[in-house]
Amino acid sequence: MIDELHVENVALIRDATIQPAAGLTVLTGETGAGKTALLSALKLLVGERADAGAVREGADHLLVEGRVFLGPGDADGHVVRRRVEAAGRGRVEIDGRMASVRELAEQVGATVDLCGQHEHQRLLSVGTHAGMLDAWAGERAASALAAYRDALAAAKAAADELARVRELAQSGTERLEQASFELRRIDEVNPQEGELEELEETLPRAEHAEVLLRASEGAREAVDGDGGATDALSGAVQTLREAARYDDALGSLADALEGSLIDIEDVASQLRDYRDGVELDPEELARMQQRMASLQGLMCTFGPTMGDVLARRDRAREVVEAAGDSGERERKARRAQEAAEAALAKAADALDAVRAKAAPRFAKAVTAQMGRLEMGSAQLEVALERLPRAQWGAAGPSKVELMYRPGTGLTARPLRRIASGGEVSRVMLACKVVLGEADGVDTLVFDEVDAGVGGSTARALAAVLADLAKTHQIIVVTHLAQVAVQGERHYLVAKHAGTGDVPETQLAEISGDARVAEIARMLSGDTSELSLEHAQALLAEAGRA
Repeated sequence: MIDELHVENVALIRDATIQPAAGLTVLTGETGAGKTALLSALKLLVGERADAGAVREGADHLLVEGRVFLGPGDADGHVVRRRVEAAGRGRVEIDGRMASVRELAEQVGATVDLCGQHEHQRLLSVGTHAGMLDAWAGERAASALAAYRDALAAAKAAADELARVRELAQSGTERLEQASFELRRIDEVNPQEGELEELEETLPRAEHAEVLLRASEGAREAVDGDGGATDALSGAVQTLREAARYDDALGSLADALEGSLIDIEDVASQLRDYRDGVELDPEELARMQQRMASLQGLMCTFGPTMGDVLARRDRAREVVEAAGDSGERERKARRAQEAAEAALAKAADALDAVRAKAAPRFAKAVTAQMGRLEMGSAQLEVALERLPRAQWGAAGPSKVELMYRPGTGLTARPLRRIASGGEVSRVMLACKVVLGEADGVDTLVFDEVDAGVGGSTARALAAVLADLAKTHQIIVVTHLAQVAVQGERHYLVAKHAGTGDVPETQLAEISGDARVAEIARMLSGDTSELSLEHAQALLAEAGRA
């Protein structure tokens, strides 16, 4: 939900702020007043592509700031800043940290749906129809779709494995000979997992055993030998103990030295153990050096790492085994692929069954809302067409398409081919109402949804928008007084002569007499007494007087 929006230097807007209501917010004004500039700012806020041409003439940059709440669990909200320079560079900040436009679109854009005339293309895109139906169908569709996608991935993996096994089985004589040579050469050394790392740790100790032995024994002798550190400290402790009879302070020092003596004796014991563990074994050393040389030889030939060598051995073994197993590996892979395809077909049938059950109910619900919008006997239908196996994708095994029937007795045809712009606007609105909270967005922004609408249809449109505002935050740019009176908040967009007579768009929240006057203007183009009375009556009827 958008809590507040601040705009600077966007087209004709120099500086403007709006605080949309949680329900329905309306923006009205004369044609050309600059409402489009505000919509451009909203698009920047949700991560759409920036256009340096939107920077107000004479300014070096534009700025859009917003405080947004991303879902019901977001208690503190987030502050978003989008700056675009006239030179074309841009910057995005989310909660004070730099972010990318993609992050902005993923976080904020996912919660806001811009429903202008151009955005109707999404409704006309067949690729979005399955998602709409699944969102309405709920958990059953989501579960069936997830199972189908898992089965689709498993079928692809099985097909890839079968292709790989077949390729191995079809290896030519030259490749088989090469694989046999590699396998034989590596198996002669027979490297083991982790062996190289163990040798790299133990070989240096074996090669320098004499040095290690002398160092450990010399250190032990200095600490624990005759006349060593242990004897000297023991004598010092004894002397301090005798003198402590005359001064207790020396007793404390004796205690401290005695603690150090215990630590030194412990070190001496560890030095003895280390010395005893050092082995001088020339034969073992030669064996280890020879083993290291063999492993390094393999890495030079098949490496550069031991991991590469082991992988090379595995691949060579597969080629050799595939040539000698009389096709058993291929038969096993083919059986696995057939089983995966069978599981996929079952998951596809289950998904189609859920959609087929939901489709007529979804279409009936949308058609009912279309009736409220005074679309006569027009109907929406949902067509499901099973696709050839090769065309199955992540969206499902069937094409889901919204079909539009203009009237009783007429043929239902794809919505994208038959409906006019005004009809698409109302069908989209009907779909939004039916989807309710299932569409996954918090804020809906409508631009020109009332194009070509008047009379009783205008009242119906206003009622539907008011219903939609019960589950969403709605921001609507409208020319209809019937819609404007439903708004919890009403902003007037007006154009004035700014500094240096440069046109400037201003936004102001209106209420009371100012709102009555604006509604009157929308009704009849003037603020005559009759128009004002009509405006007051509409506002009172909507409960906004």
